[in-house]
Amino acid sequence: MENANKISAAIEAILFVYGEPMEIKKITKLLKTDETTVKEALKNLEQEFSAENRGLKLIFKDSPAGGSVQLATKPDFASFFENFIKEEFKENLTPASLETLSLIAYLGPVSRAQIDYYRGVNSTFILRSLLIRGLIERYPDPKRTNIYLYEASFNLLKYLGISKVEELPEYEKFKGLSQNF
Repeated sequence: MENANKISAAIEAILFVYGEPMEIKKITKLLKTDETTVKEALKNLEQEFSAENRGLKLIFKDSPAGGSVQLATKPDFASFFENFIKEEFKENLTPASLETLSLIAYLGPVSRAQIDYYRGVNSTFILRSLLIRGLIERYPDPKRTNIYLYEASFNLLKYLGISKVEELPEYEKFKGLSQNF
């Protein structure tokens, strides 16, 4: 049972960090186990999340490829987040939002995993906030369709008064540094 608990905890951590739907096959590969074990761990995790004292839940989507799962907040907390998000948009961008926006502007197109790597923290909420504000755009990576790439939007360029991201201060210097990683 301890092994099953570790697998459930690992899946919870993976889904939290990933922040987007993830294929069950990919989770199986990451954990170096079989699909039956992963599905059983997901079932246990889903039961744990169904408790009243938990704020999260799992969302499943079946597909011909085998299905995906995502960690999400329970609908019971929608009003809390609605108020939280409204307050967030009344305020100026936070330093963390500006940091993320700068990374996207200078390094874009860039994946969330790369942004998280550079920042050292999960950027899911900040990316969502920047998307809603229209400062960045997201589209599927043509090489890996389960990953999104982020880049500066036309609104951001307009707001900054530039025609293209290459006009950002010291753009070539920072773009060159990022390509060394």
